[in-house]
Amino acid sequence: MNKVELLAPAGDLEKLKIAYLYGADAVYCAGKKFGLRANANNFTLEELKEAVEYAHRLNKKLYVTINIIFHEKELEGLEEYLKELGQIGVDAIIASDILVMKKIKELNLKLELHVSTQASILNREAALFYKDLGATRLVLAREASLEDIQDIKENTGLELECFIHGAMCTSFSGRCVLSNYCTNRDANRGGCAQICRWVFNIEDKKDVFSMTPKDLNLIEYIVDMVNVGVNSFKVEGRMRGIYYIATVILVYRRIVDKIGTNTLSRGEIQYYLDILNRCANRDSTPQFIKEIPTKEEQYFLGRQELSNQDFLGLVLDYDEENKFVTLEQRNYFKIGDIVEFFGPNIETFSYEVTKIYGEDGQEIEIANHPKMVVKLPIDAKLSKYDMMRIKVFDKQDYL
Repeated sequence: MNKVELLAPAGDLEKLKIAYLYGADAVYCAGKKFGLRANANNFTLEELKEAVEYAHRLNKKLYVTINIIFHEKELEGLEEYLKELGQIGVDAIIASDILVMKKIKELNLKLELHVSTQASILNREAALFYKDLGATRLVLAREASLEDIQDIKENTGLELECFIHGAMCTSFSGRCVLSNYCTNRDANRGGCAQICRWVFNIEDKKDVFSMTPKDLNLIEYIVDMVNVGVNSFKVEGRMRGIYYIATVILVYRRIVDKIGTNTLSRGEIQYYLDILNRCANRDSTPQFIKEIPTKEEQYFLGRQELSNQDFLGLVLDYDEENKFVTLEQRNYFKIGDIVEFFGPNIETFSYEVTKIYGEDGQEIEIANHPKMVVKLPIDAKLSKYDMMRIKVFDKQDYL
């Protein structure tokens, strides 16, 4: 199998570092301007410089989005910003507006051009058009099928990047105007109000209506996607937290690695599917990869999106001599709970909470204050940024 890049989202420096630690080969993020996730914290130029240096020390890559659709008033400062990104050494720009692509070429910047999914590329002629503008990679529309991907690859020779996990748009990729219409916030300039997540009352007020697509999840088709020429697997979620990023990236890291060694079993696929579906607050499906989605891939008559409380603690330190882990609590847990630890350099393992010590060294029965620091006695060696969660699934049951 050809080596395939695993590409993770990051809304700030902490998330970026977690993504790399948990197995991402590259991260995409945005500066304070010109990106479609305006509500994420995003990165100052100083933070982008730090991020680039951090990524390159790990021999990994950083891509920056400049993927809004530009109106005249947004043009101010664009050339200067592109030059600054070139100077700090980002690996690529992800763009959707032809203006940005032409500017990169005109300014003779040593920046790879990746065409955003906002360009809605689904055919070879569009792909070749962007190749002529200097694109080295295309982020295909989320609606691409395996057949589309294969045809574009065979007829362009370009690198192809495809979303494999995360939220879907109820509209065609990059074409939504619902937010503009309902709230005067431009979805294509970073202001999406996510109207497709709203629940509307039907006239009789006895029922509700929504138009929310279920999330995308392509675990079952990763081998097929490699075989048709996908170069980068992309995870959506710059607004997500560190637990989500760590869980999703680690799952796909292990799946891709196992595919590479031909050791991935059917039972493991189901186990990882359950982990991913537990991590998110919407159901997930393969969406367009094999066929046009039906009503089963959409929520129409309302839904519940309840965030679970599985993320219990973030490892801050481990005392090897005294066999204690120091945790920053993230959700309530107590004596007697069965939990598990996971991380990039350990096998996930179960643990029963038998004792909890507060910061003053006194034993306590529960950890119930957000971000309180506690210690647990544990023999297994842990590392900073490993995580503790509720144990729901036992991998051995799937094998």
